[in-house]
Amino acid sequence: MKFLLALVFLVSATAHAGSVDSLRAFVRETQTVRAHFAQTVLDRNGRSVSQASGVMAFSRPGKFRWTYDKPYEQLIVGDGVKLWIFDKDLNQVTVRKLDDALGSSPAALLAGNNEIEKFFTLADVASRDGLDWLEASPKSKDTMFAAVRMGFAGNTLKQMELKDSFGQTTVIRFDKLERNPKLPADQFKFAPPKGADVIGE
Repeated sequence: MKFLLALVFLVSATAHAGSVDSLRAFVRETQTVRAHFAQTVLDRNGRSVSQASGVMAFSRPGKFRWTYDKPYEQLIVGDGVKLWIFDKDLNQVTVRKLDDALGSSPAALLAGNNEIEKFFTLADVASRDGLDWLEASPKSKDTMFAAVRMGFAGNTLKQMELKDSFGQTTVIRFDKLERNPKLPADQFKFAPPKGADVIGE
């Protein structure tokens, strides 16, 4: 479930001009990102059911790394070809083809290519909490997410809200976000630890 929430990283001409400009500038000008994140899952009544935090990075297209530190350790790596999910407590690795995992998932908004309009439509959302908001709806019906909202301050992504088909909302707040840092290539590589159970390969 955490994998779906993380996938965790855009656009229609009908959206608010300021938001569209921010979004397009973010996509156009941002090749890599590194940031801290705090994640909260809310049930359909708005009550918090889980919290997590860690650090993330991506290098477009198709490479990303989400490291969950709390409440337990988990690593999610997209290496451009495969998606790896490592649960340290279970010593278990799940692997999938990256194309199958990205598509119209929230990850495509951050780490995908520039063909965002091919997979998403966007509705204007009123500004709140000092942020300009967009709502991206996947065109494909084969997704667990009904909508993704993205909040920008200027051209900087501050928050994402992912609403799934079960009525839950995952809120991800970004902090200390760096745009276009130099990221080592091995950060987006993964080899299953010795003795780990590997599922799906």
